[in-house]
Amino acid sequence: MKKIILNFEKKTDNFKALVQEALNMNLLNFLLSKDTYSELKQVERINIFTKDTELPVKNLIFKNLEHLEVSKNLGANKGILLEIKVKSDEQKAIEISKKNEVDFIIVSAKDWKIIPFENLIANMHTNDTELIASVENLIEAELMLKTLEIGTDGILITPKEANDIIELKKLLGNGYNIELTRAKVINVQNISESERVCVDTTSLLSVGEGMLVGSTAKGFILVHAEVFETQFVSSRPFRVNAGDVSAYILVPSDSEDEIYRTKYLSELKGGDRVLVVNANGEAKSITVGRVKIETRPMLRLELEIDQQGNKIKINYIGQNAETIRLVNSDGEPVSIVDIKVGDKVLVHIGPGATHFGTKIKETIVEK
Repeated sequence: MKKIILNFEKKTDNFKALVQEALNMNLLNFLLSKDTYSELKQVERINIFTKDTELPVKNLIFKNLEHLEVSKNLGANKGILLEIKVKSDEQKAIEISKKNEVDFIIVSAKDWKIIPFENLIANMHTNDTELIASVENLIEAELMLKTLEIGTDGILITPKEANDIIELKKLLGNGYNIELTRAKVINVQNISESERVCVDTTSLLSVGEGMLVGSTAKGFILVHAEVFETQFVSSRPFRVNAGDVSAYILVPSDSEDEIYRTKYLSELKGGDRVLVVNANGEAKSITVGRVKIETRPMLRLELEIDQQGNKIKINYIGQNAETIRLVNSDGEPVSIVDIKVGDKVLVHIGPGATHFGTKIKETIVEK
């Protein structure tokens, strides 16, 4: 788990509100000063960091190695602050981490940000010393946590408002799990032409990954990404040829209580986020680069799910082409043109009723 340290050294006007939101979001690593420590020292849940090495806390931050050597608090985790200004500063951080002289290093880089941290991550990720990036905002936070895919071990950030803390929590929760089940195809219908939507993402997708799409909110079929090379068509590993313009697609929810909400495929645009799911139900949030809508012949599948004797019927409309693949009950991609009545494919049972993409407890008939 990545470590997010919230800088609460100053008592701002919204100090108490920020602390309460951090406790609500279970973000419990606090950087405190002597002043704010007196306010929060009785809160047992929090993990306190401080630059005031006289305070009796578990994590002490020193100005330099010389300052650390005179410390008498032998039971604390010890770290130092380093600012990267020139190449030699970067090398100093790497050398310290290799010697295991400290438990963590908090690094700031005000001018050059990406390249120094790429070098630090590459050289420090196998060491025991944690690399913590001091960042100014949420954009920098996400960048540091994902640089070189590995990212830093954590970040130090000063939240300005409660929503900052909510967004930070989302950065830690980019992985989801969505339950998949098997549905039997009970009818296949040709549609001469419809507008179909290709969702081109800014990420490269892998074998087994796709998006969950459905004609109704009762259920969504796993549509595989176009990762396969054929003799007629090159692979498009960033693309899911998702379905017709009226279909729902699962996208990340803004609510802490829900993993996803729905959007119409026709609503998607570049910069939006969508959920990518694999055959095991493991999901992640990625960004849409662009959306392509074109007229194509389509196939409409009617499917049935047997859930403890209760029959749930769902529908899906996808392009009638060999490159559009669903995922069969064995987790293997299969072309939609080869799908026949009686085949089983992976689906997700939906909430059944949504209002502007958010599930609600309401009687809605979709057929």
